[in-house]
Amino acid sequence: MSFDSLGMGSTATLVRAVPPAGVVELIDVLGSGGFGLSQSVAGALRLRTSSPFLLAARTSNRDLSGSRPGSFSAFQRPVRFASAFVSSPTAGIFTGINHSSSMPGFRTNLAFLAGSGGANGVLTLRDRLGTQTASAALNLAPSEWMQKSTAEWFAGATVPTSARVELQLNNGSAAGYASRIDNGTGDAVVLSMIPAQIATVSTSPQISGCPVFPADNPWNRDISNDPVDPNSSNYIAHMNGATRFLHPDFGSNLTYGIPYVVVAGTQPKVPVTFDYDDDSDPGPYPIPQDAPIEGGASSTGDRHILVLERDNCLLYETWNSRFVGPGWHCGSGAIFNLRSNQLRPDTWTSADAAGLPILPGLVRYDEAVTDGEIKHAVRFTVQSTQRAFIHPATHYASSNTNPNAPPMGLRVRLKASYDLSRFTGASRVILTALKKYGMFVADNGSDWFISGATDARWNDNDLNQMKTVPASAFEVVQTGTIRK
Repeated sequence: MSFDSLGMGSTATLVRAVPPAGVVELIDVLGSGGFGLSQSVAGALRLRTSSPFLLAARTSNRDLSGSRPGSFSAFQRPVRFASAFVSSPTAGIFTGINHSSSMPGFRTNLAFLAGSGGANGVLTLRDRLGTQTASAALNLAPSEWMQKSTAEWFAGATVPTSARVELQLNNGSAAGYASRIDNGTGDAVVLSMIPAQIATVSTSPQISGCPVFPADNPWNRDISNDPVDPNSSNYIAHMNGATRFLHPDFGSNLTYGIPYVVVAGTQPKVPVTFDYDDDSDPGPYPIPQDAPIEGGASSTGDRHILVLERDNCLLYETWNSRFVGPGWHCGSGAIFNLRSNQLRPDTWTSADAAGLPILPGLVRYDEAVTDGEIKHAVRFTVQSTQRAFIHPATHYASSNTNPNAPPMGLRVRLKASYDLSRFTGASRVILTALKKYGMFVADNGSDWFISGATDARWNDNDLNQMKTVPASAFEVVQTGTIRK
């Protein structure tokens, strides 16, 4: 039989022969009696054998001198590992999870081992009635093992009695187990992860309790199986696909990205005037005097302001915004009901050149990192666009009639064949979403710049991975009539 060490530095294997009907005892299996590891390591052992066996493990508190002060001696029961890997759409479920530091009581650790392609997904904590109480991202490199307490996985959340933990993978595969440890005796019972089909309900992305448009809105539609546009190669070529790379136009620098602010329904509304009155929704708007402006208060760029009024789920967006007291003067402005699929009238702009809303197309930290999943299309810019638009866009910002130039609202997706195994963290989550939901051409700007929300928590080294993705790895999908 072979023992593999997991989570204890580099993976090592220990081989032992057991005679028929014989018994082999390994004393100090992690130390001098087996792997020769230091006293401080901890992890898991995986046993592989082609024959039936009975296994028992015991952890004792014997000190280095060999004496055994006290009476602590915890028995650990193994769990069957074969066929334990799950991958989407199959989920893994743990039931009967209890975690507390009190005595009497139990604490529970959750451990996961990624398959050869890594594992990326979401852990969901539910009470015994099935109500979600917390969620966390799971991101593991190929063959990586990771163990944390249930409270650590869910960032200190209170674990309900007899809780349930679900693992839903977006890509890759993983095996897992839960070790429930008696706080009094130290005895551990290992619980296997149960593969199961979890019924999913199509839901919209959420911000502060508001749906970001209905689930069937174009922003939220899965386009992974949509047909490729016959003119895809010409569109990609016009967007300099042979020489450009994807570029995250956001990061930890607070002057990068596009900020937004959430306000209550009681936020005072102030007068707003516009340069483009005919295409703008009239005020007043609930814009605070200190609302964050894209690029900062002294910015000379687009100076977008995005305000989500959470009580009525109304989104207020302005472009070229300047406080003039008691209100604002802006280039243009638009109001979107996030509970509705209503588009702006054809030929109307918004705070964006395409007549689209901006906030729904931003990559947000809470999605890409905290939740580990993005459920909507993303906004991006290109240098040269066509004098045309495709719904949900309603406006063009060009005099170029070249049919190979991208209309506003053109939708691209990352090719399914593009290998994501080398990507990690938020970059992998974002690229996965670009395969499923794609990106809309939303404005004139630098080629292949994708937009994200301003957030100091972004890891720039993580995001920089996306700069290695060539524009040629994308394709244009057929999504509607070109309107001129």
